[in-house]
Amino acid sequence: MRDVVIAAALLLAAPAGVARAEPNLGNWSVGSNDGQITASLHASNKLITGGGALGYSPVLTLACRPDGEPRWSEWLQLNDAVSASRKITISVIVDGGKTDESWSVGPRGRTLVRDGDDGIKRLVSASRLTLSWRFGLLSGRGEADFELAGLSDALGQLAASCNTDPP
Repeated sequence: MRDVVIAAALLLAAPAGVARAEPNLGNWSVGSNDGQITASLHASNKLITGGGALGYSPVLTLACRPDGEPRWSEWLQLNDAVSASRKITISVIVDGGKTDESWSVGPRGRTLVRDGDDGIKRLVSASRLTLSWRFGLLSGRGEADFELAGLSDALGQLAASCNTDPP
């Protein structure tokens, strides 16, 4: 009986000895892309494409570049192209506060990009982000909603990997 009690005590004590603090990334995935360290998050909503037959979630990516400028950037990846060729106005709603920003349009019109750390700074204490844009003059609007849980830990990992301070 004494051996059973000792074995049970060792089993209960073992996990406590190896416990370590894991970052709480929520739904963020951290990786790398084209020499940048990235944290990506799928929108909580779906956009309908293909005549209503298919839906997809846009992806928000925050990135830091270990070497070079711009050090920080963010982009929104879409499956459907916007008709703008260089710049597009995006309505940005962070926890209810709205502003309009000019973002660059990437290759094939499926990536919307904003360079600099000021856009990321506004998200640090936020819990929700909504981005809204026009696909084209007659094409309607797109909107992507993001729940930002885990952002602080994701930004901490990015900054550490890029040997810089978080925005």
